[in-house]
Order: sequence, then C-alpha cells, then structure tokens
Amino acid sequence: AFHCFLGREEPARDDAAVETAEEAKEPAEADITELCRDMFSKMATYLTGELTATSEDYKLLENMNKLTSLKYLEMKDIAINISRNLKDLNQKYAGLQPYLDQINVIEEQVAALEQAAYKLDAYSKKLEAKYKKLEKR
Repeated sequence: AFHCFLGREEPARDDAAVETAEEAKEPAEADITELCRDMFSKMATYLTGELTATSEDYKLLENMNKLTSLKYLEMKDIAINISRNLKDLNQKYAGLQPYLDQINVIEEQVAALEQAAYKLDAYSKKLEAKYKKLEKR
C-alpha cells in the first residue's frame, strides 16, 4: 500500500515505512505533474482550435455579408435602370396616345363605311333584280 505525503508530518512508526512513503510519493507527484501539463497542453490546443474555428466562422459570415451587400447594390442598380426604362416607356406611350386615338376613330369610320358598302351592295342587287324584271316585260 502506498501512503501519500500531504505536507504535514505524520509520526513515523519506523524509517522503512517513511522511506516507502517518500519513494511512492515522488514518482506519483511527477506523474501527476506530467499528466497535468499534458492535460493543460491538450486543453490549450483544443481551446485554440475551438477559438480558431469560431474565428473562421465569423470571417465566413463577414465575407457572406459583404457578398450579400454587393448583390443588393447590384439589384438596386438594376431596379433603378428598370424604373428609368419604365418611365421612358410611359412617356413614349403618352406621346403615341393621340395617334392611337386617331387609329381608333379611323377604325370606327372604316367599320361604318363597310356597313354602308354592304347596304349599297344589297340595294344595287335589288335594283338589278327590278331592272331584269322590267327588261323581261
């Protein structure tokens, strides 16, 4: 059985027991110290890795935010160009509106002339039929 020496002196029963306790204590303390150093080194490596990963995540988010901002600026420029083109089209349409109104009036007049032509054709056919009847007599 090993005895740990904790810094307080216990009454020694015999010198052989004290030597055994001291011999058991020194390698155990050295092992614990080495294990602690190893643990702290590995913890430091782990925490450094975690912090590096977090830092990289934030850098990635920053880059994504920058790219998103650039995309939104491009979309804003496109929207401004579309708005400008729509205004130009509306102005051109407003300039064409009188001509479109004239086309509508002409179309109505052509439809009226077409109806008159049909009536005239029907009337001329009636006249032709009357003329043929009179000619036969």
